Amino acid sequence: MSQYHQDGYEFLYSLILKGHQATVTAIAISSDGQTLASGSEDKTVSLWNLKTGKHNFTVFGQAREVFAVAISPQGKMLVAGGFDNKISSWQVDRKALLSPFFYPNYTYSHLGFISCLTFSPDQKILASASGDKTIRLWGRYTGELKRTLNGHSDTVWSVAISPDGQMLVSGSADKTIRVWSLSSYKQPQIITGHSNWVTSVAISPDGKIMASGSADGTVKLWNINTGELRKTLDKQLKGIVSVSISPNGQLLASADPNAVHLWNLHTGQLLGTLAGCSPVVFSPNGQILVSGGKAGTIKIWRNQFGVKTTPFESGLSGEWWEILGVEIDANINRVKFAYRQLARQYHPDINSSATAIAKMQAINQAYEAFLQKFSQGLN
Repeated sequence: MSQYHQDGYEFLYSLILKGHQATVTAIAISSDGQTLASGSEDKTVSLWNLKTGKHNFTVFGQAREVFAVAISPQGKMLVAGGFDNKISSWQVDRKALLSPFFYPNYTYSHLGFISCLTFSPDQKILASASGDKTIRLWGRYTGELKRTLNGHSDTVWSVAISPDGQMLVSGSADKTIRVWSLSSYKQPQIITGHSNWVTSVAISPDGKIMASGSADGTVKLWNINTGELRKTLDKQLKGIVSVSISPNGQLLASADPNAVHLWNLHTGQLLGTLAGCSPVVFSPNGQILVSGGKAGTIKIWRNQFGVKTTPFESGLSGEWWEILGVEIDANINRVKFAYRQLARQYHPDINSSATAIAKMQAINQAYEAFLQKFSQGLN
């Protein structure tokens, strides 16, 4: 785990959310930044208070693993989809199950698993991507299927809608990206350049840049209007599963199954690495980064500059693995790496803040607890 300083940003590990019994596959944050929704292979969706980390509710209703979640722009509707090929929906404030989004005359939404869900900014449309190679556009209020977008020749892994609601971008296992017009529905622009699955796409707040993550280990930045490749971000990365762009358009987070990388969106500079994993998403104010963790956990990373913290947020407490920001079954090399990075943040010789000494003491105690556990395991 590491932190980075860049134009007033320093994302540090804050807390771990526990509640799922299997891998967390999808994360969504409400537009007011208050609610976090997480989907998991344990067939459930959980709702959390993003500020406190408190678990509010567990939503049941999916027959199989959940792979996609989304919250409507006004925060009133939660949708989820996965390997039962069905999009389920709930009213958030009442936790009430609403009517599913079903294909006409059938009891499913797609012929394959649901891989991604996203609402249009005006929340009139819900877009869904699927293993059946299609994208479907649904009436958010009616649940009516408005259109099916065909063209990809393999699983569509990810979709994103531009801030003005005029374009939809899709990434597919066929190694292509397609840019669709949501007004004319004319033939999409096809963008090629990745050598493996395109697993995630994101659009910058100004609607000019599109980022794509791929199983080929690269993140590519494109001019969304022309399809021109602007930059390739490649630092010997493993297969990228998730990408997210900060609300101010300055930062890009990319995540694989083992790490989260942070980039300057405009220069392509690698700014740092966090000990999280996919999926990854920025909060609406850009001050929080949420990532997956191992063993069904979720990690919260907070920007320490310009943010007032509560006593709970400013301290380090919990079990040794929580303080070090690693998984309970992390190997010694991963724990050592996390400890070194934390020491580089809080050692009094480097950090002169009033809380640094107390935090460094907690970090040292956590590391000693790990070493004691590790030595016992060798005996």
